[in-house]
Amino acid sequence: MRIALDAMGGDHAPDVVVEGGIQAAREYGLEIVLVGKERVIKKELAKYDTSGLSLPVVPASEVLEMDEEPARAARAKKDSSMAVGLRMVKEGQAEAFASAGNSGGVLATALFTLGRLKGVKRPALSSIIPVKTGFSFILDLGGNTDCKPEWLLQFGIMGSIYAEIVLGIQNPRVAIISNGEEEGKGNQLVKETTPLLKGSHLNFVGNVEGKDIVTGKADVIVTDGFTGNVAVKTAEGVADMLFSLLKDAIEKRPLAILGACLAQGAFKEVKRRLDYSEYGGAPLLGVKGVVIVGHGRSNAKAIKNMVRTAAEAVRGDMLGAIQEAIESNLLLKGVKHA
Repeated sequence: MRIALDAMGGDHAPDVVVEGGIQAAREYGLEIVLVGKERVIKKELAKYDTSGLSLPVVPASEVLEMDEEPARAARAKKDSSMAVGLRMVKEGQAEAFASAGNSGGVLATALFTLGRLKGVKRPALSSIIPVKTGFSFILDLGGNTDCKPEWLLQFGIMGSIYAEIVLGIQNPRVAIISNGEEEGKGNQLVKETTPLLKGSHLNFVGNVEGKDIVTGKADVIVTDGFTGNVAVKTAEGVADMLFSLLKDAIEKRPLAILGACLAQGAFKEVKRRLDYSEYGGAPLLGVKGVVIVGHGRSNAKAIKNMVRTAAEAVRGDMLGAIQEAIESNLLLKGVKHA
């Protein structure tokens, strides 16, 4: 399997991306195509023993930077590492593309290069989030700040398929974010989406409030991109604040330091559960190709796991399953293809 990896994407590219790509090639036996500025990538590769590994370099002269306006940059930079890697997927030269770069840039470039799956109204950015019982899958996270009910239905379908095929969750529970758990609560979008979700073949379990997102009440959580982005960023900020407050409180009390030493194993387990690098990345669902988007601050471990996620999506025929499910539910709901 060939995975095209955006060597220029992320806050710490290209060094950690190349390192993570090498780890993925060694651990999973994949061919990792490093896409980006050839001279820079080869300089990084020279730091490692890559004997026996397949790590070809495909040149791309431009980089879509983290602070650029996604759509404009995607149109202007035809030879960016994102554009080149996604063209490889479109032309069958790679089975998947993975990037920790500008997520909006990945979305825009993928739309321009690959297009949408038949029947999909809008692609959705997604993320895996740690919850009390393990993890949940949430979408959309900013690709579509304003949504229509049928879009959220499709997000639920695509998210459910991904949860089952790649995350290994049987009959995943699907919920929608609202300001109350009772049916009938929510804004107009939630109220109009709920009957669509209830009438589908999804295992719809109703509304989740903000406080319930992390309790594990649902395996797949759907929402508009504005709400999803705010919810996830808030959760990340609260987690960072709690760790910081705990560290400060322990350092101010000698006896607390002793207690922290005794509880070191527990602290490590909690940190592991909250560590984004364990999941690596999440898919851009709804485009005609397997595209995995990682966190901008990804380290080498996160890059390795991002590549693993891409390979699992390919092996599970995620695209075929989503296309079949979308068409089935569209027929049931009488929604015409885009």
